[in-house]
Amino acid sequence: MRDAEGFEGNGQTLRLLARLENFSAAAGANLSRRSMLGVLKYPVALSVLRNSELRPQLQGGPSVLRTIDLKASTPPKGYLDSETDVVDWILEPLCDADRDAFTSIEKREGKHARTLHKSLDCSIMDVADDIAYGVHDLEDAIALRLVTERQFRDLVPEESCKSFVEERRLKGPTESNAPYEAMVDGLFGDSNTRKRWISRWVNHLITPVRFIERPEFQEPLLRWRVEIPEGHARFLKALKELVMQVVIRSPGVQHLEFKGQSMVVSVFEAMQSDPERLLPRDAHAKFEAAGGDLRHISDFVAGMTDTYLLKTYERLFEPRMGSVFDKL
Repeated sequence: MRDAEGFEGNGQTLRLLARLENFSAAAGANLSRRSMLGVLKYPVALSVLRNSELRPQLQGGPSVLRTIDLKASTPPKGYLDSETDVVDWILEPLCDADRDAFTSIEKREGKHARTLHKSLDCSIMDVADDIAYGVHDLEDAIALRLVTERQFRDLVPEESCKSFVEERRLKGPTESNAPYEAMVDGLFGDSNTRKRWISRWVNHLITPVRFIERPEFQEPLLRWRVEIPEGHARFLKALKELVMQVVIRSPGVQHLEFKGQSMVVSVFEAMQSDPERLLPRDAHAKFEAAGGDLRHISDFVAGMTDTYLLKTYERLFEPRMGSVFDKL
């Protein structure tokens, strides 16, 4: 998609709700402006944010494998240019000053530009997402023994947990004289004890969430946002970094991610090479009605579940897989 406006996950979510859902004839899920504003996490088009020096490409050097250059191929975070009219509609009630400020960007040397603002509803969603990612992904990783006690102590030392440790200390000696040690022992003990400590983490992170005012905006949904206080945010950042380093970047996970990327690219390129033959009839009809716009092939592939992607890949590329009786 590098020559057809690109692809970005948050932008595809907006497109899905605005156009692709079948709830209405031509307005997708037919949501209100406020709902769509809450989904608009990055309110600037990809074409505005893109650094022309960073062009999606394959890894260089001799190789029989066609490997994606992840650094060059990671897109900016914004909405797809195909949804410019949708974003114009979402932002239509704003005054010119609010709209200009809301869509302002920060340019960065050697990187794509980034947006600076989001709505109140979107900031609430962000905080909830960060807590879910940092806390519950780590809970699952510990339960599955993907994270050891030694790794936890190394990457989430007591200093990183200062806000939580101090809170437990204020509970008094009935809690523990060494709250960090009690926490670690509980996390790597039995499942019931682990769940109690996880519940305490969630309460610790949610309770102090506060409203922050942005006086440059007139519209209340832009003027106000929520955030986690600095000390609590430092604790959450340490939890997220542990998940990233030990779980997400582990070879076991990266092998699956590499395979998934290869499958997505291969299926998309196959569909693009001969849409009439390879696209299901309803998807091909939409593709033809749009004048051969590759965005519609992208929509089809992006809408696949993992299971359906695997099944499609095997039908196209595995000699012994697939049947004329398979339902596409």
